[in-house]
Amino acid sequence: MPSRRDFFETLMAAPALALLVRPAAAQAPAPQPPAQPPTPLQAATAAVADGQPISRQALIDYAREISKAPYQAPRAEIPRALTQLSLEQYRQIQFKPDRRLWAGENRGFTLELLPPGNVFTTPVAIRTVESGIIRDQRFAADLFDYGNVPPLSADASLPFTGFQALAPLNRPDQMNEVMTFQGASFFRAIARGQTFGLQARGLILNVAEPQGEEFPAFRTFWIERPGAGSTNLVIHGLLDSDSVTGLYRFSLRPGDITVCDTEVTLFPRVDLAHVGIAPLTANFLFAPNDRTNVDDVRGGVHDVNGLEMWNGNGEWVWRPLHNPDTLQISAFVDQNPKGFGLLQRDRRFEAYNDLDARFERRPSVWIEPLNEWGQGQIQLIEIPVNDEMNRNILAYWRPRQPLAKGGEHSFTYRMHWCWQPPERPSLPYVAATRTGRAAGGGRRRRFMVDYTAEEFADPTRGVGLKPNLTTQRGKVGAVDGRFVPELRLYRVTFELDPEAANQVELRLVLERDGQPQSETWLYRWTP
Repeated sequence: MPSRRDFFETLMAAPALALLVRPAAAQAPAPQPPAQPPTPLQAATAAVADGQPISRQALIDYAREISKAPYQAPRAEIPRALTQLSLEQYRQIQFKPDRRLWAGENRGFTLELLPPGNVFTTPVAIRTVESGIIRDQRFAADLFDYGNVPPLSADASLPFTGFQALAPLNRPDQMNEVMTFQGASFFRAIARGQTFGLQARGLILNVAEPQGEEFPAFRTFWIERPGAGSTNLVIHGLLDSDSVTGLYRFSLRPGDITVCDTEVTLFPRVDLAHVGIAPLTANFLFAPNDRTNVDDVRGGVHDVNGLEMWNGNGEWVWRPLHNPDTLQISAFVDQNPKGFGLLQRDRRFEAYNDLDARFERRPSVWIEPLNEWGQGQIQLIEIPVNDEMNRNILAYWRPRQPLAKGGEHSFTYRMHWCWQPPERPSLPYVAATRTGRAAGGGRRRRFMVDYTAEEFADPTRGVGLKPNLTTQRGKVGAVDGRFVPELRLYRVTFELDPEAANQVELRLVLERDGQPQSETWLYRWTP
C-alpha cells in the first residue's frame, strides 16, 4: 500500500501534471475538404469577365454553357422616375460628347452608352476589349446631360440598356451615329447621307404562332477597341431567351454602303420549329399600290416598299408590300438563297413630300448569305396598322428543319445598309406598282406596273416584249403592254376581278419568245 507520504507527494504534483497534460488535450484543427473545382458554367463565365483576354472560343464556350442552364431573365431595379419618362423626355438624356469611349483617340469610332428609361429597362452588360483584355464599363450619373429631366443622384448605380457606335460618316470632322443596339435584339444602321428607318433583329421566334412570339434579347456585348484610324468595328453579343442562347459577331464597316458581316451560332434549349434568321422589320402604311381609305397629303408613308429576292435558282423576284386589313403571311420556298432584302426603291422626294420624315433617305437592307442555308423559305409577314410608328412588316429566312435542342447551328451573312443593293438584276426591274378602282365598280381593281432599265432608251429593245400575267384565282383582263423608250419604261396595265376570292396571287414577267426578260413581279391582293 502507498504510504501517507506518497499520497501527499502525488497530490502536490497534480497541478504540474495537469499543466503537462492540458496542451496535449487541445484538438488540432480539423482538416479542410479540398476546394471544389468551379462548375463548367462558372469557369466559362470567369473566362469572359473583366480582366481576361478576349477569345472567340471562350465566348463560344460561355454561350454553350449558358444554354445548358435554365434561362434567367436579367433584372434590375430602375427608378420609377425613369420608367415614367415619355420617349421625348428620355431622348433628352444624352451621353456627354467628351465622355464618349475612345473620344480624341483617332480610332475611327466612338461609343455612347445608353441609360435606362421609358420602355428601355432590360439591363445590358457592356464590356470593351482594350489591347486584347476585357474591361467592364460601369454606369455613372455624370456621364450624361439630362436636358429638362431631373438628373440622377451622383451615387446612382444602374445598368446600361444598349449602346450606339459613332463614326465620321458624313464629314471627316463630325462623328455621326451609324449603328445602335437597344431593346431586345433590335439594332439599326445607316449608310452615308441616310436617315434611320427599318431595323434588324438578332433572331425571331414563333412570330404569328398561337403560343405567342418569344423575344430573345442581347444581354452582354464585348466591343473591341479599334486601332488608329480604323474603318472596322468588331462587336460580340450574347443573345438569350427561354428557348435559345446565341453568340453573335458583327463586323461593321460604315460608308456609302454600310456593311455588317454577321456570324451567328445558336444553342437551342428546345427544338426550334419556327425560327427567323436575319430578320428585318419596317413600317409600311400606304403607297400608290395601297391607298384604300387614305386621306393624306403625302404620296406615300413607308420605310420600305417591297421585298426583293434572288433565289437559289437565280430568279429575281419583287414583291410589293401591302398594309392589309387582316394578318397576311407569305412563304417563298427556296434552297440556298442568294439574297433577299426589304428595299426603298423610290428615292424621289416627290413620292413622299415629307420634309420631316424624309422617307426617300431611309435605308434599304440586303441580306447576302455567306454559307449554305439549305432548304427553307423566305417568310414575309404583313400586319394591319393605322399609324406610321408601328413596324408592321417582317421578313426573314425560316429553315425547313427545326433547329435541334442541344445542337450548334451556325449562319453567316452580310448585311448591306444601302441606297440600293450591290447585287441587282441585270434584267429590267419593277420601278412602280399602282392600283385603283376599275370600271364597273365592286371589287374590281385596275393595276399599273412599270418596268425600267437603261437599255429601254434604245427603241429596238422593246421589240418582241410581251407581258406574261397569271393568277390562281379570280380573272384578269384588259392586259396591255406599252414600251416607252423616252421614259425608259415598259408599262403593263390590266384589270383584276377577284370574283368570290378573298385572296388572289398574281404573277407577272416580261418575256420574249417565251423566255423571261425581266425580274418577276408577285402581288397578293386582299380586300
